[in-house]
Amino acid sequence: MDPDRAEIHDPVDLLEALPERAARLTAQLRRVVVGQDRAVELLLVAVLCQRHALLVGVPGLAKTTLVRSIARLLELRFTRIQFTPDLMPGDVTGSEILQPGGAASPGAGYRLTFQPGPIFGNLVLADEVNRAPPRTQAALLEAMGERQVTAGGQTHPLPDPFVVIATQNPIEQDGTYPLPEAQLDRFDVQIEMRYPSPPEERRIVAEAHTFPDAAASLTPVFRADELRSARWAIARMPIAPSVVDEAVALARATRPDDPTCPSDVRPYVAWGAGPRAAQALALVARALAALAGEPTPRPEHVRAAAQAVLAHRLVLSDTGAAEGVRAPDVVERVLASVE
Repeated sequence: MDPDRAEIHDPVDLLEALPERAARLTAQLRRVVVGQDRAVELLLVAVLCQRHALLVGVPGLAKTTLVRSIARLLELRFTRIQFTPDLMPGDVTGSEILQPGGAASPGAGYRLTFQPGPIFGNLVLADEVNRAPPRTQAALLEAMGERQVTAGGQTHPLPDPFVVIATQNPIEQDGTYPLPEAQLDRFDVQIEMRYPSPPEERRIVAEAHTFPDAAASLTPVFRADELRSARWAIARMPIAPSVVDEAVALARATRPDDPTCPSDVRPYVAWGAGPRAAQALALVARALAALAGEPTPRPEHVRAAAQAVLAHRLVLSDTGAAEGVRAPDVVERVLASVE
């Protein structure tokens, strides 16, 4: 066994080893994906907490490469679904197919057998999720929420761990079906992938031929059972009342009918973030603290998670849309108003 991957069974010991393991994982990822450090951190948080994430960025920023590489480093079964307008729910979840009775009973006629779809993976990449019609989107989101699939009256549990990373192209609107706000709330974090800096882009162009070899040489640093232990330990990290208050205050300040909503925010928001957002703020803050080697989260960790957790949950008013106000701008104003 690789000495750097000695088995850790105690969740407390695993939390103590988490910063060093995360550093090794990040160092390997940097050989495959240039830059995008914030996206890498948030994606690792999502997988550690086993919460679903929305990955947003223009084509060509290595979104698929990033998710596939993290799956390899965590020893997770990676599956990819390319969403298209003609994709059917059964293409995602699987369906029952008619098969012969089998060699043991060749005269038994035919029987229905469930054929699992690509949703039956540990780390599922739902590529361009807004290109599929609402019915297919609903099948994916139901599986995300229930962590199971029902076909022919039979319930089939999804694997554990199970995380969906959905991508959206933010610039193309033709032929797309935007996710409703209630379905966006299923994603605990939205991760923005931005254009690389000039030095990063020069490296991408100069070293393009080395990236396939680097991806093939990735060495896993976690096992599935360790991820389950990490999820359990992170969710049970102690959290101070002041940190809970910070998460609740930030979520409530996004609601235009709440007295704590800032006056320069209220006209631009139709609907703010709900209690699920406050829960996600606390959980992501725990994970960020664990990655930093801290025993408990601080209010600063909650604030660091605010953009990723809150922005995609806000519904802007007609006034906000008309004046070009963006959801991240609203979150910045909320952060400035909540001390």
